[in-house]
Amino acid sequence: METVDVDLAGRSYPVWIGPGLLADSERWRPMIRGRHVLVVSNTTVAPLYLDALAQGLDGLRWASYLLDDGEMHKTFANIGRILEALGEMGATRDACIIALGGGVVGDMAGFAAACWMRGIDFIQVPTTLLAMVDSSVGGKTGVNLPTGKNLAGAFHQPRAVVADTYLLDTLPQREFRAGLAEVVKGAAIGDPAFFAWLEDHADTLATRETRPLIEAIARKCRYKAGVVARDETEQGERALLNLGHTFGHALETAGNYSEILHGEGVAIGMVLAARLSERLGMATADDTQRLITLLQRLGLPTERSSRHAPTRLLALMRLDKKNTAGTLRLILWRGIGRAEIVSGVAEDDVLAVLA
Repeated sequence: METVDVDLAGRSYPVWIGPGLLADSERWRPMIRGRHVLVVSNTTVAPLYLDALAQGLDGLRWASYLLDDGEMHKTFANIGRILEALGEMGATRDACIIALGGGVVGDMAGFAAACWMRGIDFIQVPTTLLAMVDSSVGGKTGVNLPTGKNLAGAFHQPRAVVADTYLLDTLPQREFRAGLAEVVKGAAIGDPAFFAWLEDHADTLATRETRPLIEAIARKCRYKAGVVARDETEQGERALLNLGHTFGHALETAGNYSEILHGEGVAIGMVLAARLSERLGMATADDTQRLITLLQRLGLPTERSSRHAPTRLLALMRLDKKNTAGTLRLILWRGIGRAEIVSGVAEDDVLAVLA
């Protein structure tokens, strides 16, 4: 097992990574401070793992709320239903929500926890690789709107993250690969040595070998934990973690959150950001090609669908949370491991890359 500590001003929490952690309730049960627990999961994950989780809740007053599976269900209507479930069980200020699922479940459970009585505890039990390496760590929670992804949300840190790698055994291959995109992203932003390590271990990662997988998860979480500790509410450095996201979120929204997975959008978005960096004279084609080659070895897409017009995608990119009034603010790079925030990017250059 690996442990990554997220150290914030005046508080911290552990990220436990390894096999069999869900069954190890002696480790995570003490993180529950009260007697009320609401488990938020979905209709795909709950039949697989809810009973195992429930064994660690013996003696507590607990209930579950199950979402339908998929990004399209990340809505305010479902947030309302989660809050109603808390009300029905009489949840008090020391109640805890446990998020058992992927990024959608974790984001919504965390947002509901931030809202109930202005903030209660929650624990992340991610069941997808993407959630283990990204969304479960750092306290970002959110809900999608028809106009864009995660436009409503709150910063609300979990009490703990329980990343049981056994739970990845039932993860479909496409979703597993989508999670690898977020691993690559962390290396591409600020860790060229990790990027080279990923190139050396791409084949074993793609086949889910346990030891390299745990190391990759831990290295990505450790990198993100450091960034979050320095910039919890994304006033500066943390924005770098959005490399590829402005492009990727636009692709997800244009497809009504049903055409591509988030990690696939990030993979394509990173390539588009790299190509834009080339166009602006910030980086070379060699680094872009290294990125494309690694993503392809991991089974990830690197080209966007032609069904969405560049002008439509640009309109969606204008709604990105990093933008300032009237200007695009994108995360680009000067090569592998050297990402930076670039303001005032000309829309003509973005359109050229999208085209």
